[in-house]
Order: sequence, then structure tokens, then C-alpha cells
Amino acid sequence: MAGPQPKQFLSLDGIPILVHSLRAFAAVARVTAIVVAVRKTEMERVQAQVAEYGFSGRVQVVQGGDNRQESVAHALAAIAAGPDDVVLVHDAVRPLIDPATIDRTIDAVIEHGAAIVGMPAVDTIKQVERTAHGALITSTIPREFVVLAQTPQGFRYGVLQSAFAEATADGFIGTDEASLVERAGFPVAVVPGSQVNLKITQPGDLELAEFYLRQRNR
Repeated sequence: MAGPQPKQFLSLDGIPILVHSLRAFAAVARVTAIVVAVRKTEMERVQAQVAEYGFSGRVQVVQGGDNRQESVAHALAAIAAGPDDVVLVHDAVRPLIDPATIDRTIDAVIEHGAAIVGMPAVDTIKQVERTAHGALITSTIPREFVVLAQTPQGFRYGVLQSAFAEATADGFIGTDEASLVERAGFPVAVVPGSQVNLKITQPGDLELAEFYLRQRNR
């Protein structure tokens, strides 16, 4: 995991992680276009994978930015969409997202204008103050007020465009798309997620994903 290979190119059951994510979205009939934003140095490699795994004509590869927000902005600029169209943003390194959750997210966006996939917190949540000597707890946040954000995150195109424009004007960089939409004053609904929809970030995550994939395929 610590090597030079980007995580989305790691193999899960013999298939690149990115391809697992693409297959899930391609399996949803209401998903009519898929855009992948990647570093300039990775574009040729991703385009080759798109062709190899049969996504040519369905998946567009664009150059990403210096951070997630810029990359999503580049992807948004590459699509032709109306204000009421639904746009989903997904972490490529969440390869076990399932089509049913994607469909539920689309339904929630149609109803509320914005929605994310989220998991209820099961651990006790502590708010802390960072000091030179470590973290000091300042309060305990009731778990019923907390969800752990996953992806996809979905929005009406016009809502997301408005939130991005406001953030750009203010020089604000958010941690995810929902943070921009919340900041712009739009309500964001939560669609129940799953521990299976994990993000490949830590050593051992790939082995866990392989376990979940085997269970799914049994």
C-alpha cells in the first residue's frame, strides 16, 4: 500500500479497483454518463483500462486538479447536464459500492435535491482540541447526531454548480462535495451505507475488500 502504485490501480480479485467501481455504476440504467478525473500522468493508463474492460463510449477520462474539489469541478465541466439532472460523485477506491445503493442515492437526490451515503457511528465520538502535547477532549458528541460519510454523494446539477461557484468565489476548500452544498444552505439527506462500502486507504483494507467480495460472490 505504501508503494508508488496509486490505490485505484491495485488489483482486487485480479481486476483494478477502479474497474470494480466503474462496473457498479455502469450496471445502473439511470446512469447515462461516467467521467473519471485523474492526474495527467495517469490519463493514458486509465484510458487503456477503459478500453480493455469494455467501457469505451460510456466512460470519459478527464484531467483532474490539485485536490478533490478541483478534480470534481473538471469532471462537472465535461458533462452536458441541466439544472435538475442528477450528478453523483464517487471515490474510485470504494470498489464494493453496489448498484442498489447507487439507485437509492439517485432516488434521494430526486426527492431532496442532495444526498450522501452514510454509516451510523458505532463508536463514542469525542471532540478534541489539538495542542503541542497531544489531543485534549473538549466534549462528547452523541452518536445519534453523527454519521460517517461515504460515497456516492449525489446532487441536482444546479445545486452542485451553485455550491461550487460560491466556494470558488470565497476561496473555500471543502473536504467533500456535501460540505460545499451544506455551506451554501442546501439540505442534504443521508442514504444508509454499509461497512462493505469501504475506502481502500490503510494496509489490510485490500484483504478486507477481498473477503467481502468473496462473500458477495458466494
